[in-house]
Amino acid sequence: MSRLGAFHVTKHTGGKHSATLFYFHGSGGTGENMKEWVRLMVDFAFPHINVVYPTAPAQPYTPAGGLLSNVWFDRADISAEVPERLQSIAEIEKEVRHLIQKENEAGIPSNRIIVGGFSMGGCLALHTAYRWVRDVAGVFAFSSFLNENSIVYEDLQKSQHNLPPLLQLHGNRDTMVQLVWGQSTFENLKKLGVKGEFHILDRLDHSINKRGMNIIKKFVEEQLPPI
Repeated sequence: MSRLGAFHVTKHTGGKHSATLFYFHGSGGTGENMKEWVRLMVDFAFPHINVVYPTAPAQPYTPAGGLLSNVWFDRADISAEVPERLQSIAEIEKEVRHLIQKENEAGIPSNRIIVGGFSMGGCLALHTAYRWVRDVAGVFAFSSFLNENSIVYEDLQKSQHNLPPLLQLHGNRDTMVQLVWGQSTFENLKKLGVKGEFHILDRLDHSINKRGMNIIKKFVEEQLPPI
């Protein structure tokens, strides 16, 4: 039985569904809130793409004093310097693999799927695309980072074949996730064979914005053209 909360979907606007985008929210959020936040920024609907906003399981979250929160996995702290909670990440891996498998069974191959997210959701997308399902069409991460000794880097050192393209975006006034953490993540991934773009968004704190969402929309349209 899935541990995930409610799903919210922006359905394809045309006649045929031929691709899917999973948009993962940040810590403490929900799929419903993420969908609404995106809607306020940009028209994020596509003729052939379903945009799916899952909700993370409610579980104890250490940075919140151990209180229950909708988070994809636990962290020791919001810092690039702490070790990852690998058991917690392994638990959400099962859920993400199941999400993608269900799309595959419905006729959407992995190379017609993009994964992305905001903050912790972007981190989850990086684990997904560069560890668990490397044949996705692309990955984006908005205001996100990987820990300094992330298992993502370790896995990429073992194999660097067929890596999906990366789009990373980060505000230069982010007071929660330091810009340098995001830049370091991008540079480390690039050294390990990942190709992509890093966009710095001026005067943006820990948030999405219209400019960033338009960059993501263009990326999605390029990686998932109509069949």
